[in-house]
Amino acid sequence: MMTFANRADAGRRLASQLSAFRNRDDLLILGLPRGGVPVAAAVARALNASLDVMIVRKIGTPRLPELAVGAVASGGVIVLNDEFDDAFTDPVQLRKFAARELIEVAHCERRFRGNRPPLRTRNRCVILVDDGAATGASMIAAIRAVRELGARRVVVAIPVASYAAHRKLEAEADEVVCLLTPNDFHCVGDWYRDFAQTSDAEVSALLSHSSLAHVAG
Repeated sequence: MMTFANRADAGRRLASQLSAFRNRDDLLILGLPRGGVPVAAAVARALNASLDVMIVRKIGTPRLPELAVGAVASGGVIVLNDEFDDAFTDPVQLRKFAARELIEVAHCERRFRGNRPPLRTRNRCVILVDDGAATGASMIAAIRAVRELGARRVVVAIPVASYAAHRKLEAEADEVVCLLTPNDFHCVGDWYRDFAQTSDAEVSALLSHSSLAHVAG
């Protein structure tokens, strides 16, 4: 049974399957914080590409805040799940809930990126990276968000996913690169020997290091 030593190891293994993208001028790697960023950093390093974050936060309902009826993402994009069209009968209330989550997205971006502006996504080939996908909901929101922001091609790269999530992602992205789709999938962490929580400081440091490396290059 394949397991990953840690997120950086998973990223290096993913990068070996993404070598066709190396040194592309239009390539941008976006990690989903927090756990997806160490994976994405290893991918960006191997492919000689810029690294940034795509922050996704779900929109809950007044009665069931854990039910994700949609999501908001970096760039101010709001994505709603079609199957929950009737979850909000009042559009004003929906806008209120979405606005609250967009404020959180902005706070996260400032915390992770500091004073650096977000990298341009329009007309670029974007590879979205996370440390795994159980349901695929956050990644689907990210895919739709980068399309709204003008990405020309959207590739999903994940070390491990459930079979159901993999199928959903294939229907949304232009390409999905996934190393494992185990039949006995229970949770993402089962496929890592070290799955310690990624801190905000680690995310910020990885983004800063990538930015400095490209300035130097």
